Amino acid sequence: MTTSSGFIRPLDGLRIVEVSSFVASPLCGLTLAQLGAEVIRVDPVGGAADVHRWPLTDGRGEAPAGTSIYWTGLNKGKRSVTADLRSEEGRQLVQRLVADSGPGGGILVTNSGGRDWMSHARLSADRSDVITLELVGSSDGTPAVDYTVNAGLGFPALTGPDDHAGPVNHVLPAWDVICGVYAALAVTAAVRHRERTGQGSAIRLPLEDCALSIASTLGYLTEPQVNASSRTRSGNDVYGTYGTDFTTADGARFMIVALTTRHFRDLVDLTGTGDAVSALETALAADFTAESDRYTHRRVLSALFAHWFETHTAEQAEQALAESSVLAQRYRTFEDVVSGGVLEANPLFAELDQPGIGRFLAAAAPATFGGHYLAVPPAEDLGASTGRI
Repeated sequence: MTTSSGFIRPLDGLRIVEVSSFVASPLCGLTLAQLGAEVIRVDPVGGAADVHRWPLTDGRGEAPAGTSIYWTGLNKGKRSVTADLRSEEGRQLVQRLVADSGPGGGILVTNSGGRDWMSHARLSADRSDVITLELVGSSDGTPAVDYTVNAGLGFPALTGPDDHAGPVNHVLPAWDVICGVYAALAVTAAVRHRERTGQGSAIRLPLEDCALSIASTLGYLTEPQVNASSRTRSGNDVYGTYGTDFTTADGARFMIVALTTRHFRDLVDLTGTGDAVSALETALAADFTAESDRYTHRRVLSALFAHWFETHTAEQAEQALAESSVLAQRYRTFEDVVSGGVLEANPLFAELDQPGIGRFLAAAAPATFGGHYLAVPPAEDLGASTGRI
């Protein structure tokens, strides 16, 4: 797949067959498509379980009501094929698509594993260098989704206000996203391995293991092992350093982070609290050049800084913060981001004419290659390429 300027994308020449639904597996395919691979998504006739997943168009714009904004977003740049996957004919279609696809093909991505007819063993009988990536839920292969994995991992116990008694779920399916992007990385690694050795790969990627891996890497699972305890909720305070939110005189809220000594010094100067902070440092025998002390005494520090925010408007706060090194951002809604011109100002976004949705600004892949953003065409209508493939 080349761009309109003739730039050849990094994965040009690869063909991926995707039998999937929901987030992680389609996101893997989308990521590979953005990088230049030809991705063919195969759905059952009528679509998989996610074909009408919310959010849907409400019919107030140029598009009719009922099109899944979710589904079209995750399936941009792919070719769509439908088949009766319960029939022998439909299963043979998938097998042929995987096997008879040239040197860059022979790759299957699916979260519908456990089916002998598209297992690695079955597909490798037709093509010895086949690459299969099977996304599963739990580490033991039993069903799981992002929200159940997260519930069993510990993050909901740390999410939410520090005086809240119960678990708080996050709204971002973080483990699905991480798993989907890691799946794309695993496929490209397997392709590299095949180019060097001529050998295929059978990749198994549990969603739960992606979550456990990240939790281990970031210390969440190491801490209770070596310290015999784990961290507690800290609300909107950033764990282990100084960062929290403040409200201005006109009700706007800002997130402030002072990761370094310079950040903290500038925050003190900006809020005019130098004398009070110095006196506090002496009284507490603290050293506020150390982020551990800034975190330990964050509440009393925040009480000092809060007065400045409470006596300044959002506009005044934004201007003062922009002139300092303090890391800051005003809290916004998704509607605020869209109406505030953020998308128009960022070359990551370009207009997309999506059938069933209409025209809107859509993001390309976030990395540029040689200065090129890697956008993809709109999602095809379900089954649009069935007759051509």
